[in-house]
Amino acid sequence: MSMYLITVTGKLLIILAVTSDSHLHTPMYFFLSNLSLADIGFISTTLPKALVNIQTQSKSISYGGCLIQMTFFHLFGCLDDLLLTVMAYDRFVAICHPLHYTVIMNPRHCGLLVLVSFFFSLLDSQLHISMVSQLTFCTDVKIPRFFCDLTQLFKFACSDTFINIILIYCFGVIFGGVPFSGILFSYSRIVSSNFTRQDPEKFKGRDWISLVYVLQI
Repeated sequence: MSMYLITVTGKLLIILAVTSDSHLHTPMYFFLSNLSLADIGFISTTLPKALVNIQTQSKSISYGGCLIQMTFFHLFGCLDDLLLTVMAYDRFVAICHPLHYTVIMNPRHCGLLVLVSFFFSLLDSQLHISMVSQLTFCTDVKIPRFFCDLTQLFKFACSDTFINIILIYCFGVIFGGVPFSGILFSYSRIVSSNFTRQDPEKFKGRDWISLVYVLQI
């Protein structure tokens, strides 16, 4: 319980600091505040249920609770990945195209990137829920854990789940592999641009600091 409260408090303090300090009203910190908000939602999908189970000595989750948990788990999990990709793109533009940074990363564009990230996260979440809704179950479903995932539900299904398993891997490649590839591409271009410059000294220390800071997140 204490670790959960500490984590949520830390994320809220980040959001408060970014919104209250005008010097932090930059694209990087705008994305960071949204990432902190997504992190709060992500950890809140599983930890509260685990704490309730500990208090009530219960070790199961109902089918309805499973669907709700799965919806928000995939929503905020995918949103985390996409926001990290957006932050990597932000650092790529700031370091590799500094003269065009203010034009490319204008407030409207930043807001659009967050909205698009949320849209694809919602799409990923709804695709997983639609797969579950098409399954048929022979008995009442009650997962003997505080965390619900598709593999657990497939064990209770009477219908064939082969196609569903294939779709899970496809969704994983699209919504997980593509953002990861985008992050690798952005940071590889940043590092390579530093070594291909005629004057590496122009790669300012603050650029390295911001790059390392985002990588630590």
